Formats: sequence, C-alpha cells, structure tokens
Amino acid sequence: MTEQDQTPVSAREADARVAIDIRAFQAEGRHDAARERYGELVARYQRRAVRIAYHYLRNAADADEAVQDAFIKAYMHIGTFREDLPFEVWFTRILINGCLDRIKARRRRERWLAPPMLDAAGVERDPAEYVPSRGPSPEDLVLADERHNRLMDAVAELPERQRMVFMLSHIDGRTSREVSAMTGLNESTVRVHLFRAIRRLRGLLVAPTVKGTVAGRSKRANR
Repeated sequence: MTEQDQTPVSAREADARVAIDIRAFQAEGRHDAARERYGELVARYQRRAVRIAYHYLRNAADADEAVQDAFIKAYMHIGTFREDLPFEVWFTRILINGCLDRIKARRRRERWLAPPMLDAAGVERDPAEYVPSRGPSPEDLVLADERHNRLMDAVAELPERQRMVFMLSHIDGRTSREVSAMTGLNESTVRVHLFRAIRRLRGLLVAPTVKGTVAGRSKRANR
C-alpha cells in the first residue's frame, strides 16, 4: 500500500466521489447501481436532515415527507451538483427551500380554515396585538406557531448565502469554522453574513409587528 493510498479521505471528498459514481451509473442506465450508491448519502445525512426539517415544520410527519422529497429531488438533479461545494450544503439548500415552500402552502390553507381570534366584545383582533394570559392556552399555542411561521417567512427573504450561514449556525449548531469549511467561505466572511442575516431578520420581524399594532390602535380609535 502506497503512502497516497493511506491518505485519509475527507467526508467532502467521499461525497464528491459518490456523486461522480451516481452520475456515471445514471449515464450508463445502471439505475439500480446509482440508487444503491445514493443510499450511502441518504444514510449519512438523513438524521441531520430530519432535525432541520422538524425545526422548520414542527411536525414529525411533515418533516419526514420533506426529507424524502428533498432526497428524491437531489437524486434527480445530481447532475447539477458541483464538486467544489460540499454535498451536505447543496442538499441542505434543497431541503430548506422545500420546507419553506411547505410552510407557505400550509399558511395559505390556515388562512382559509382557521377561525378568527375574537376579543371579549366579539370583534376580530390582530394576533400581533394579542397579549396572552398565564398558562399554555390554545391562543398561546397559536401565537407561538405564528411567531415561528413569521421567522421562517423572514428567513426565506434572506439572500441565499445569508440564509445558508444563518441556518447552519443557528439551526444546525455549527461553529463559524465549521460553516467556513462547509461553504468555502473564510471565517470572517461567515461572521459578516451571519451578522447581516440577524440584522435583516430583526428588521423583517419587527416591522410587521409595529405595523400591525398601529393598525390595531387605529381600528380601536375609529370605533
């Protein structure tokens, strides 16, 4: 065995080799072999993918479906994967975008199906101005879900690099050094993207609340 053979292969290099093999098998029409090779990537990243999807969707069944859809989409588009980007990052982008699409679809359904919040006088009120009482009432749970959905909507508005750095740092718990190694960005650039993402999220999350509160006060003043 040569010294070159003994050189350890990084996970990134191993993933790239698997992707190259899958593309070759697909091109040769050896789809069973391609799917079997792809199973290595699924086994490697499925648990992490479920954790990320659940953080977005807050529902185990929805998270499992989102992960399955993301793996299928990644397999079908493996030809667009570039080896200069880690498969983990490329796949995570597909997964996150799929989760955001599911959240948007779910919110559209909820707007039609959810009953309105009413105050003591029976007048519909803005959830943004609702002040919860003690205890986890149904209204508390609705508002918590609403805040989570607003955060996910705001994350969807971030530029792609900011969104990826934010998710890897705050959702996946990666350090700046780990994010740097995964994305190819240097650590200072990672920190800049993270700072800008947090600043933009604060602006996106505060503005609707302020607007909703002012609108609510105007409604009360005009009654």
